[in-house]
Amino acid sequence: MVLGLGAALGAAVLFGVGAIMQAVGSRKVPTESELNPRRFGGFVVALLKQPAFLGALALNLAGFGLHFVALRLLPLYLAQAGIAVSLVVTALLATRLMSDQLSALEWSAVAGVVVGLGLLAVSAGDAGAAAQHHGLTIGIIVGLITIAVLGALASRSQHGVSTALLGLLAGLGYAGVAISARLLQDGSISELFHSPTLYTLPISGALAFILYSLALQRGSVTLATTPMIALQTITPAAVGVFVLNDAVRAGWWPAAIIGFALSAAGSVVLVRFESVKH
Repeated sequence: MVLGLGAALGAAVLFGVGAIMQAVGSRKVPTESELNPRRFGGFVVALLKQPAFLGALALNLAGFGLHFVALRLLPLYLAQAGIAVSLVVTALLATRLMSDQLSALEWSAVAGVVVGLGLLAVSAGDAGAAAQHHGLTIGIIVGLITIAVLGALASRSQHGVSTALLGLLAGLGYAGVAISARLLQDGSISELFHSPTLYTLPISGALAFILYSLALQRGSVTLATTPMIALQTITPAAVGVFVLNDAVRAGWWPAAIIGFALSAAGSVVLVRFESVKH
């Protein structure tokens, strides 16, 4: 539990810093880029030419390494709530580096995320054992295809609705990363390479990263990030409890529910600090 929670908090720090750098890099790419075969390659190349975006990519990869450890050791609801601390990191950095100010509500949100995570930590039981779940694996594959198709359609619009939809799809993609990480089984190298989730994991992450970058390009960071944070937190938590047998300590269900609600609500309030001032 201690190792897993420490890994989740370390990942949150890296993700919090990376969010600022990703926004800076994404907004320097022309907004006419779309997620379609004709322009997708050019969009990726343009992103990779931005030093800030490359820095964000490096931080996100390092953060994912720590996040992966947390996903393997903790119940999904606790691992994902721990990652939500990245918004606290971004908010505190904004107050120091960008002369931004936290309102009383936002300071309350910071406290809510911290208290909520604490409640989840003390109420968490054992993580469900990693095991093959063919129905869930098929669901992830179908979901990835659906996310890619809807993302291609949403990326053709510059309307605010497309920003929110791309953020929502990115959140589902990151949820796929968390669920795929849990479905990976311990075993030989041969068994690992025959596991479909070994491939759905990086595909989910890459797709989510691109969709979130497209969302940041098109509208406000708040509009892009709020649905992403909500879906990448709630979806794996629900799958973990109802499908993968993640446990809560006996008698601690009320504390776990309150803790999760506090963390989720505080994260939504703090989303605006993902934005970057000129």
